[in-house]
Amino acid sequence: MKSRKPLLGGVELGGTKCVCLIGTGPGDIREQISIATGDDANATLNRIEGVFQDWSIAYGPIAALGVASFGPVELNRTSARYGFITSTAKPGWRNTDVARRLAKLFPIPVGFDTDVNGAALAEGRWGAAKHLADFAYVTVGTGVGVGLVVDGRPAYGFSHSELGHIRIVRKAGDSWRGACEFHGDCVEGLASGVAIAARAGMPASRIPEDSPVWDLVAHALAQLLHTIVLATAPRRILIGGGVAEGRPELLQCVRRQLVESLNGYLKLDELTGGVDSYAVPPGLGPLAGPLGALALAADTI
Repeated sequence: MKSRKPLLGGVELGGTKCVCLIGTGPGDIREQISIATGDDANATLNRIEGVFQDWSIAYGPIAALGVASFGPVELNRTSARYGFITSTAKPGWRNTDVARRLAKLFPIPVGFDTDVNGAALAEGRWGAAKHLADFAYVTVGTGVGVGLVVDGRPAYGFSHSELGHIRIVRKAGDSWRGACEFHGDCVEGLASGVAIAARAGMPASRIPEDSPVWDLVAHALAQLLHTIVLATAPRRILIGGGVAEGRPELLQCVRRQLVESLNGYLKLDELTGGVDSYAVPPGLGPLAGPLGALALAADTI
C-alpha cells in the first residue's frame, strides 16, 4: 500500500555531486540519482530540471520541493538575490540563482537552505537528534560546514552560520598555510577533503590510517567543536560528510582532542552523558544530506 504522506522532491546540491530524490522520508525513497556538480552551473541545473520532469510523469506530482545547497547562499526572502549561491569558491557557481530557477518548474512550495541546515533538520525529524531542540550537525567533506539548531530551528542572523570558516588555535609546530581561498588556515582550510588532499598530495581515502595528517585534521575539528560547545551548548553534535564517513576512526581522535581542549572547563560526562554519546555519527548516515532536502520540502507544507 502506497504512503498517503505528501510526495516530496529534494535536491542536495554539494560541491562535488548533487543528489536528487523523490519520496516521503527515510522509509519511502522512490528514486534517487547523483549528478556531478561540475563547473557549469547552468548545465547541472538543466539536468536537475530534466530529472524532476521525468519523475513527475513516472510518480505523479510532488507537493513540495526542497533544495539544500552548498554556500554561502542568500536566505533573505526580501532580497532580489534570495536563493542564490553567492561568494562560493566553487568554480562556475558564484552568483548563481538556484531556488527561484527550480521554483519555476512546478507551481509548488520550495524550501531552500544550506546543505548542513537541511541535514540537521533531517536528523531532527528522523535521525539521531529526534526529540532534541538544540543540536549541531557538522559535515566534513569537500568543505566543512555546521548546521546549528537552537530551540528547534536553524540559527540565523543576517545570514546563515559559517562556522567551518572560523580561525582556530593551530596545532603546535604546524605552519602549513591552509587551503581556503578566503582564509587560508580556517577549519575548512585545514580539515576539508580539499585541504587534506592538498596537504598530503593524495585524496583522503588513500592516506594511511597512521599518517600524522589525521592528527592535524582531528585537532582542527576538535577546535571547531570546542567553539560550538561554548557558543550554543548543543545537546548533541553529529559529525557526517564524506571524509568523516570514510574514516570512522577519526571521530574517536576528535573526541579525545575535544576533551583535552576543554580541559575540564565543562564536565561533558555530567552534562551530556559522556563524549562518546555526545559527538556521534548522524543517525541517517550518508542519507542525512539528501534527506535534508526532503525535510526542507516537508517544512513548507
